[in-house]
Amino acid sequence: MPELEHYKYRGARALVLMHEQFMLDFLDIWWAAKSAEIKLPPTNDDDYKSLDHLLYHVLRAARGYMTWMCEKLNLPDPHINEIPAVEKIEDECDEFLEHLLEKWREPLTQINEQQMDAVHKARWGVDMSIESMLEHAVMHPLRHSFQLEELLSDQAPEYLE
Repeated sequence: MPELEHYKYRGARALVLMHEQFMLDFLDIWWAAKSAEIKLPPTNDDDYKSLDHLLYHVLRAARGYMTWMCEKLNLPDPHINEIPAVEKIEDECDEFLEHLLEKWREPLTQINEQQMDAVHKARWGVDMSIESMLEHAVMHPLRHSFQLEELLSDQAPEYLE
C-alpha cells in the first residue's frame, strides 16, 4: 500500500487509501465467488447479470467517481483507461485494477478541505459534495464485497475460510 504522504488534505488521502484497500478486497472476494461459481440472485438490473457484469460495474464506477471529481474540481483528466469489455473483464481485471488504483493516487493531492465541501450534481442527478462522492466511492466496493461474502456464505462457505 502506498504512503501518499504528499496530500495537502489528509482526509482525502485517507479516503483514497481506503478506496484502494476496498477495491483490492473486492477483487479478492470476486475471485473467490468466481472460483466457487456463485450464482447472483435473479434481477432485471444489468449490472447483476453475472459476476463478470458485477466486476465491470464496480470498476466502471471507480473510474467514473474519479473522473467526475476531477471534472468538478477543474483538475486535469486523470487518464484512466476505459474498462475492459465484460467479455474480457476476467482476463484483464487484475491489470486494469492496478492501472486504476495508480491513476487514483495523484489527482486529489493538492485539494484542500474547503474544496472537498463544494457541492455538485452527480451523474445520477443528486447533489453531492466532493467529499461525499469520495466517501461513496469508498463504500461502493465494500458494499459489493459484503453481498458476495453473503452469497459465498450461503452457496460455498468453504471459500471463506
